Amino acid sequence: MKIVIIGGGAAGFFAAITAAQTHPQAEILLIEKSRALLSKVRISGGGRCNVTHACFDPAQLVQNYPRGSKELRGPFARFQPRNTIEWFEKRGVPLKTEKDGRMFPTTDSSQTIIDCLIRQAKNAGVTIAVETCITAIQKNATHFVLQIADKPAIECDRVLLATGGNRTPFSWLQELGHTIQPLVPSLFTFNIANFALKELAGISVKKATVKIAKTTLEQTGPLLITHWGFSGPAVLKLSSFGARLLHDMAYKAECCINWIPDVTTDEARTVLEQLRSSQPRKALSTLALFDLPSNLWKALIAKEGIDGSERLADISNKKILSFIERLRRDSFQIDGQTTHKEEFVTCGGVSLDEVQFKTMESKIVPGLFFAGEILDIDGVTGGFNFQNAWTTGWIAGHAINDTNDKRP
Repeated sequence: MKIVIIGGGAAGFFAAITAAQTHPQAEILLIEKSRALLSKVRISGGGRCNVTHACFDPAQLVQNYPRGSKELRGPFARFQPRNTIEWFEKRGVPLKTEKDGRMFPTTDSSQTIIDCLIRQAKNAGVTIAVETCITAIQKNATHFVLQIADKPAIECDRVLLATGGNRTPFSWLQELGHTIQPLVPSLFTFNIANFALKELAGISVKKATVKIAKTTLEQTGPLLITHWGFSGPAVLKLSSFGARLLHDMAYKAECCINWIPDVTTDEARTVLEQLRSSQPRKALSTLALFDLPSNLWKALIAKEGIDGSERLADISNKKILSFIERLRRDSFQIDGQTTHKEEFVTCGGVSLDEVQFKTMESKIVPGLFFAGEILDIDGVTGGFNFQNAWTTGWIAGHAINDTNDKRP
């Protein structure tokens, strides 16, 4: 049995290792088109590699996947973050959990993960071929035939595609009869036209609600102000869940921000009225209420057209109410998107109803398997995309040499 795994990333390596350890009699070849193996692992998490997330309930875990949540429920019951932690720890790579639930190797170095995966693959007998560019995949009555640039074709019994968001393999799959969901960016930051807060770049708000006007898209969480607009967990999660809609809107929309989501209009008015009564000579700009950063507070006052040095006693009720309205529904115009650091994730890929999630095998082409981001699955930031890679790679690796399963 000859198995070829295409793609030298997280999903491809995990599938290759699992297949080799589960089926030691099989010949496993892992092919990567570039010279660099596990390149996305290397740059993830600022070079630390956000391996997974400390969420151990599959029902909660799937809620972090805008696409694929229903399909991943069963796979996560078989291999979830707890299993990922155990897998790496048994191989000498302990993980640690940070306050936000993200998990990293205790070394804080992605090289630790890379070394572990390459070592495990070689120890299991996986043959690794780099700088090998496949140009086509064909299927005859008994075998797959892989056409390779400047090299002889390869015949094999099984093929697993773990090529991520690379567009080239999708044309092969369409020729084989698969449906490909349109590819659009996911996990991106918002560019804001004529950004009034750009001088505050680097300032973060612990909790804000971000909403796209005239849609149901809304997320609450930490928000980061950048030179070009907004980032941080709230925006990244919103961009992930709204990837297709925002793409259809050409990344032009009204972005509404509630800077004080835990404070109602009445509560905010009561606080300001009490301060106006007890400290009438106090300047509004010196207060910085509702746990907002001082510089942001001053900027929002200026944006409302209020003189920051104006005493509380001299500010009209109308101005107070208008300022509270801005705190609860500030408005910005999104004009484009920017990739979030190295977290490039693609929404779209192989249609999920054409894949058997008990084995990760194609329902269209027997003997063809998938793992990772090549599927129309993507998660929010925080280690969820890697967990999809580990889980689908593990399931595919176990099933890929099973000649007893009932193939379509």
